Amino acid sequence: MASKDYYGILGVDKNASADEIKSAYRRLAKKYHPDLNKAPDAAEKFKEINEAYEVLGDDKKRANYDQFGSADGPQFSGGQGGGFSDFFGGGGFGGFGGGFSDIFSDIFSAFGGEGRRSRVNERGEDINLAMKLSFEEALFGVEKTITVGKVETCDACSGTGAKNGTAFSTCPDCKGLGRVRIQQNTMFGTTIREGACPKCGGTGKVIKEKCDKCAGKGYKRVQKEITVKIPAGIDDGQTVRMRGEGNAPLGRGTNGDLNIKITVAKHKLFKRDGVDLSYDLYLPFTTLLLGGKVEIPLPKGKFVLDIKERTPSGTIMRLKGKGVKILNREAYGDLLVTLKSEPPKNLSVQQKDLLEKLSESFSDTDFPKYKDFKKNNL
Repeated sequence: MASKDYYGILGVDKNASADEIKSAYRRLAKKYHPDLNKAPDAAEKFKEINEAYEVLGDDKKRANYDQFGSADGPQFSGGQGGGFSDFFGGGGFGGFGGGFSDIFSDIFSAFGGEGRRSRVNERGEDINLAMKLSFEEALFGVEKTITVGKVETCDACSGTGAKNGTAFSTCPDCKGLGRVRIQQNTMFGTTIREGACPKCGGTGKVIKEKCDKCAGKGYKRVQKEITVKIPAGIDDGQTVRMRGEGNAPLGRGTNGDLNIKITVAKHKLFKRDGVDLSYDLYLPFTTLLLGGKVEIPLPKGKFVLDIKERTPSGTIMRLKGKGVKILNREAYGDLLVTLKSEPPKNLSVQQKDLLEKLSESFSDTDFPKYKDFKKNNL
């Protein structure tokens, strides 16, 4: 059986350098990886590309292949090499040397695998705080400066933990991958597990000289002043989220968020229901009876209500657009004012006489609801 043309599979000349072979493999492996390429023949093509690089990427195997047509030397003629199963199987990552591991890490990072570069997807922890606002601050919005204790990436070493951000080398155990495979022989057979490299802690790098500012940790704890912009119309129980103002990850990645839960103090007059405000307005019974104009408070400023004569107690007057600003919109809720009749606290003898004469001047027909009540219930 004729051996496969590994040079042709990688698209390189037989005199290609190791760097040219590595570059060709890198390009083709990314192109045909089954997790990136969903074509029906992608998996088979990827297997073939790996098989070719396993041979041509190893000086000894390449020499055997060039001389005997097989990576294993003259006793074999098939030239099959380790193949796709060895790539992910018992051979592990170490069998291919540092160059192969670097390529594998590049490919893995392209689709979010567990390789060294996927560590940039780590996210720092959120910081959760509480803030109490006055009723007016919540209504109209406010800016507040707060001091937050947080973890930040060390600026002296850019989070690497190494002096000047450069005093590190590739981890010799995992070849910079950050992951290792451990083979164990048990009574049930051989098991292989994968985990973070214990030597470098999964970073793929070993620090040669620690950063002076963070003692090699790559981060520092600071007290930072942050200006919080509270939007107009925020309500009790809602949360202001400031993206990226949380803790930095303990390595490379993105910061968490700062979440501030809002508590709003009660107001002595206004009550809030969503974007509407309301309050009860107690008026002398004579004002509701005779009508008149009454000046009332708004959240900002004042307004003159026109009370019609013979207005029943309990009437609700709705003032459009005088309520709370709707979040992220140039629109407002309403103000609802409930009119309630208030009798006088005291009556003089003369006032009582006048009211009695007034009462005698009315008949049941002047109070139809009361008349109907008497008719149906007495």
